[in-house]
Amino acid sequence: MRLLLLNPNTSDALTAYMVAAARAVAAPGTEIVPATAPRGLPYIATRAEVTLAGGIVLEMLAEHAAGMDGVIIAAFGDPGLPAARELLPIPVVGMAEAAMLTACMLGRRFAIVTFSPVLVPWFEDCVAYNGLADRFAGCCTEGSGFTAIDRVQDEKEQLMIELAERAVADLGADVVVFAGAPLAGLAARVRDRIPVPVVDGAAASVKQAETLVALRPRKPIAGSFRAPAAKPMRGIDAKLAALFGNS
Repeated sequence: MRLLLLNPNTSDALTAYMVAAARAVAAPGTEIVPATAPRGLPYIATRAEVTLAGGIVLEMLAEHAAGMDGVIIAAFGDPGLPAARELLPIPVVGMAEAAMLTACMLGRRFAIVTFSPVLVPWFEDCVAYNGLADRFAGCCTEGSGFTAIDRVQDEKEQLMIELAERAVADLGADVVVFAGAPLAGLAARVRDRIPVPVVDGAAASVKQAETLVALRPRKPIAGSFRAPAAKPMRGIDAKLAALFGNS
């Protein structure tokens, strides 16, 4: 099984964090194939940035999805996920969706713990899109900055633990989701220091993707995720146009 782990951020360090977390839980025989965005932003944090990243995701899929059994969109908030599901004949998993759905299998209500308040509106939109508002306890974060995106884990490890404890005590969370690519792998390191299950998005994505690939779902020809009808395009790269059914 070959899974494309597509990082729509431009940071190779974040890709490395997520690949390590993914490979730590992948089944024997599952190959994690990483791809980092060649252009865009070092990390995605706002609605405007996620919209920009969605187009880059489709370009990356056109370049890298051939020969894959499944795709993981490795950014919490899942830029481009609905569009990718329309276009591709293989399962596509979003890191946020996988983490939240996994959390719902471990408890009644989950909380999102993250490293920056700027991320919260986007993450709340993602909860609503996935229809999980009734299962969502809320977000826990705080406003201090960080020196570099690839040092967030080391700088904020203790803070993430404290925020997780706050989510349990103040929000009534049964499960905590560590949200954001810079936190990939942290859950495994601190799980025994948090009183409820803690979900890592990269790890959850791999296991959800493996399950979907094994189930061999058909590509829908009806419903809201059927492939769109081809139409004329102007100025679009040939590989990307081919995703839309244009030769």
